[in-house]
Amino acid sequence: MRLPLPQSPASQRHPYHFAEVIETATTEFLAQCLDPETLEFPVMPPFGGWVNSHEEVGGNQVYAVVYHATTNPIDSVHRARALGLSLTDLRDQQPQIFSMLKTEFRAAIVGFTPPENPHLVYQHLPPRPPQIHQAVCHCSPAEVINFTHQVDFLRTLLQVSVAPVDALTAAVLREVYQLRGGDRAWLVQACRALSLLVKDDYDRLQLVLRQIHLA
Repeated sequence: MRLPLPQSPASQRHPYHFAEVIETATTEFLAQCLDPETLEFPVMPPFGGWVNSHEEVGGNQVYAVVYHATTNPIDSVHRARALGLSLTDLRDQQPQIFSMLKTEFRAAIVGFTPPENPHLVYQHLPPRPPQIHQAVCHCSPAEVINFTHQVDFLRTLLQVSVAPVDALTAAVLREVYQLRGGDRAWLVQACRALSLLVKDDYDRLQLVLRQIHLA
């Protein structure tokens, strides 16, 4: 059974700090969302959302994309059950519920930036993933834009075997396209790279584009 994570005061956190690494591997990590300061459930990060974490040994900032998220009881023996109450009723009648559930997510690592130059982007796996108990932050729009000038990370996304990769790729492209203010030149570059990666599978490419709501 996993216990709740110790919480640092919100005033001491990075403004984008919302989770903590609880399992780590070469290609991905599992993180648990921090409990809110108020009686709310942790907000689940979006499918295809960009996050980052720090790798202490090399000092690299590791970038990853969320591909799976869950909310479950902390006690793995007992399942949650329907109570028929609104959130307001839960706060009034069952406030302990908010401390009995945990929200976790898995993120596929897509690259990193070195400590000596945070603007230098490497779109391949870092020497090490972030360590256990490292903070996980939402990427700022500027970080995502800086990271995605090149689109080599798409190859890594297409190799995520435990996720619906076409939907994941579309979600990532949709997010980046929006953050870039509807930059169609960037989207064309990304789609050309994607076409090569899927071996000119036009039907698959169109499926991805339709999920970006542009085709």
